[in-house]
Amino acid sequence: MEFERREAPYLAPTASVSSIMLQVLLALIPAALAHVWYFGPGFIFNFIIAAAFCVSGEALMMRARGREPALALSDYSALVTAALLAFALPSLTPWWVTATGALFAVVVAKHLYGGLGFNIFNPAMAGYVVILVAFPMHLNLWVAPRMGDIDYQYLSIFETLRYTLTGSLPDILTFDAVSRATPLDAMQSGLKNARTVAEIQTLPIMGDFGGRGWEWIGNFIAVGGFWLLIRKIIRWQIPVGVGLGLMLPAGIMYLVEPGSHPGPGFHLFSGATLLCAFFIATDPVSAATSPKGRLIYGFGIGFLIYAIRTWGAYADGVAFAVLIMNVAVPAIDYLTQPHIVGHYDGDEDPLEPANDGEAP
Repeated sequence: MEFERREAPYLAPTASVSSIMLQVLLALIPAALAHVWYFGPGFIFNFIIAAAFCVSGEALMMRARGREPALALSDYSALVTAALLAFALPSLTPWWVTATGALFAVVVAKHLYGGLGFNIFNPAMAGYVVILVAFPMHLNLWVAPRMGDIDYQYLSIFETLRYTLTGSLPDILTFDAVSRATPLDAMQSGLKNARTVAEIQTLPIMGDFGGRGWEWIGNFIAVGGFWLLIRKIIRWQIPVGVGLGLMLPAGIMYLVEPGSHPGPGFHLFSGATLLCAFFIATDPVSAATSPKGRLIYGFGIGFLIYAIRTWGAYADGVAFAVLIMNVAVPAIDYLTQPHIVGHYDGDEDPLEPANDGEAP
């Protein structure tokens, strides 16, 4: 009779990399549909372009390294990178901007460090930072959400595709007529102009907590994130750490001076906070691995996001916060190693019983 072995090394993994990445992509679908509804079809074009260049860059690098491209393409990690990058970009983004970020994410941030499992930086955030530095003007073309009482200029699918391919709008439209400040931009510029938080929150783009439209996208991101938690694709420590690291200082500063510091709800439902907490910071390769380390890692990201938003030059600081904490991951993991029961430190012979000073 032959029995099935269920201990290492006979225990088979319960999930593959490809199945995990597919579930991450599925969890992002509700938020992606909401993004298209509120901000137009540009998200779809950004994702298609990012996916094409991520997959192409993956295949080329695997060929250059003398490996079979199918081994890397079958794990769908390139598509996850493309999806996260598409969420970070405005609906109106020229294709060469998206392509630059996608290629840098896969070629430089991923494969030049050894490929999946060896990259120390989150590829999508590394690609986004390159775009932010190289093409800052193109990251300001956020359109107003499609809401009933907000003044917005609706662009058709063909007009959006034209801008994606050529970088130009129809002759009858200007950038000022199409683009709008994001809630984080409006809050930052308003506070610099000596306006109070209460005055800024009366703007039409502001919602109950964050920005109108952005709040619903955040809700669907949270739904997908909780689904990943239930499926045990991600662990709870990093999302909780990001939330505490951001909302704790935000709550304290709001209580101290509410006129010049927005409350925790605004920070939670604005920008890429929820996307970071559930989908970006939880990257299993570039994130901390120990339970305590995940909490510290997430808390550090949340605190850096708040610091950059409050005192930095950028309205949102998710990408920079994630990359900075990626650098700290080796130290965090080293300092938070779980204690191993029965660990032999080399001071005594493990085959001899311990002598406590008494006669045997």
